[in-house]
Amino acid sequence: MAISSEQKDQLIQACLYAQRLAYVPYSQFRVGAAVLAQDGQIYTGCNIENASFGATICAERVAIVKAISTGNRKILALAVVTDANEFARPCGICRQVIAEFAAEHFAILALKPDGSYEEKSLTDVLPDAFTSASFG
Repeated sequence: MAISSEQKDQLIQACLYAQRLAYVPYSQFRVGAAVLAQDGQIYTGCNIENASFGATICAERVAIVKAISTGNRKILALAVVTDANEFARPCGICRQVIAEFAAEHFAILALKPDGSYEEKSLTDVLPDAFTSASFG
């Protein structure tokens, strides 16, 4: 299912808002994310750092976990933004988590801080993903 331009706009605004909430006392590198769940709800996330760096969690996974923890098992799209003046991309761990919960025709909106974006599919950013289909 393709998402509408209105849903894209809502994701972008939610993503930019979430970025402002990032807890980044060590890197000062703010990341915001928003996911659109299959039921139409939007969930946001920001990166949350920890003095024990391994306990840091990415904005994308925060948003996805919020959606999944409310019973939404499929996400239709994700928007992500960083402080860098280039299009943001999820890290490898986040790409794998996205693959676990992405609906067919999943879209990633990779933003610049000015709100401009380019749209990619999951296959574009994670070809040959390891999923439950890999077991069968």
